[in-house]
Amino acid sequence: MAGAGEVVAAGRAYGRDMETTTTPWALGDYHLFAKTLVWSLGPALVEATGIGPGDRVLDVAAGTGNVAIPAAQAGAHVVASDLEPAQFEAGRLEARGCGVELEWVQADAAALPFGDGAFDVVTSAAGAIFAPDHQAVADELVRVCRPGGTVGMIAFTPEGMAGEFFELIGRYAPPPEPGGLPPILWGVEEHVRERFGDRLDLRLERREYLERIRGGPEAFLAFYKRTFGPLVAIYEHLDAKTAAELDRTALEFVDRRNTGGTGETVLPVEYLLIVGRRR
Repeated sequence: MAGAGEVVAAGRAYGRDMETTTTPWALGDYHLFAKTLVWSLGPALVEATGIGPGDRVLDVAAGTGNVAIPAAQAGAHVVASDLEPAQFEAGRLEARGCGVELEWVQADAAALPFGDGAFDVVTSAAGAIFAPDHQAVADELVRVCRPGGTVGMIAFTPEGMAGEFFELIGRYAPPPEPGGLPPILWGVEEHVRERFGDRLDLRLERREYLERIRGGPEAFLAFYKRTFGPLVAIYEHLDAKTAAELDRTALEFVDRRNTGGTGETVLPVEYLLIVGRRR
């Protein structure tokens, strides 16, 4: 898992002065990335946490709403928070197109600006895992969830595709911020249990989704380079020779992981579903 956290370090996506900086997630086209590859994670987390009519829901590191929007469609009152406000415009447009309204709030996952026990359900799908202070994130998710409420997360596992991908691109990223933990640790069951302690009755389940792009590995890599902000940030700081080296390494990785047929690239991605009832 060494090097996995460097995907964040390209722009130190969390723990920054929110008023004066932007994060790597503002680069590229995150909404297109999410809609194409990871949007299905949102409905899966909404179903797993049992979100329904009248629930007060907070989605942390919400991106453009892949959890928040289906939660609102389920009848919940939803607040979508994210450190990067550049995502909110696309999120509002997507929500409007889906016929729902929700509140968008800029917030750090490790220092949420909400009261204790303010929400019935608190979620984060492959978002809050990128904050470097894992214990602070766990403490905040529990704090803003009411007793008897539910905390739900999706995290990538180190054994799956994402673990290898983060390690690969981490070789080309600037050093992570001191003391920050790699996001892939959230996919380790023991780490999750240590962060939440006895505050949640946890259910942990390994699942898989598919990242699917028309075209071969070259098309897959090109899509990532155009849309995935942290990778865009890495390439911006590479000279031509090193960028070409990363291209070759990444293409070998995609080709080896590809399970698709002719004209399509499909990468299975394992993740850990984390659902806990607050005691």
